[in-house]
Amino acid sequence: MADTATAQLTADILLEIQAVHIRPDEPFTFTSGRKSPVYVDCRKIISFPRARSTLMNMAISTICREAGHEAFDVVAGGETAGIPFAAWVSERLALPMTYVRKKPKGFGRNAQIEGDFKDGARFLLVEDLASEGGSKHVFLDAIEAAGAVCKHIFVVFNYGTFPEGMASLEKRGVKLHSLATWADVLVAAERKGYTTEQLDQVRTFLADPDGWAAKQKSA
Repeated sequence: MADTATAQLTADILLEIQAVHIRPDEPFTFTSGRKSPVYVDCRKIISFPRARSTLMNMAISTICREAGHEAFDVVAGGETAGIPFAAWVSERLALPMTYVRKKPKGFGRNAQIEGDFKDGARFLLVEDLASEGGSKHVFLDAIEAAGAVCKHIFVVFNYGTFPEGMASLEKRGVKLHSLATWADVLVAAERKGYTTEQLDQVRTFLADPDGWAAKQKSA
C-alpha cells in the first residue's frame, strides 16, 4: 500500500485529468458483468506526460519499498491496458519487458507471452487497475504455465472494495501493490468540492456493491 502522500497525489492527478467517472444513472459494466456507478479510466494517463511521469516515479518508489530493489527479472504488461505502464516501469527499473495476452494468439508460435525470458524468471505483472481481481488470474496462469514465477502485481489504482478478489490473490501467494484506492479518491474529491450527492453514490456502492446492483435491477 502506498503512503498517504503518494495516495493523495495520485488521487489528485486522477481527478485533474478527469479519469474518475461517477455515473449512477448509466452504470458501467465490469468484465465480470457487475454493474458499477463509478469507474476510473487509467488509460487516460497515457495522454498526460507530466502526470504519467509523476505517477510512474511514485510507482517505482512503491514497488522498491514494498517488494525490494532486486526482486524481479522481468516486467510484464497485461493485455492491453497494462502494456504502456509496463514499458515505463521496466525502463525505470532497467529490466526486460514482456507482455501477456488474455489468451494464446492462435497462430504462429501460439504464444501467450511475447518477449524473451529464462525459466524461473521472477515477473512483476503490471496492470492499470484492479477491481474484482479475476482477470489477474488469467495472466498469472499464463506466466506460471510458461515456467516463470509471479508473486507481485502493480496497478496504478485499486478499487479496494472487493476483499474476496484480493483474498484469491493472497491464496496463491501474490501481493498487490497500488498507488491509490477509492478511499483516497473520496478524500480528494471532497476536498475539491464534489457534491455530497455524488460522493454518497460512490460510498453506497463501495459499502455494498452487490446490494447496489440489486437495487438497480429492481428499480
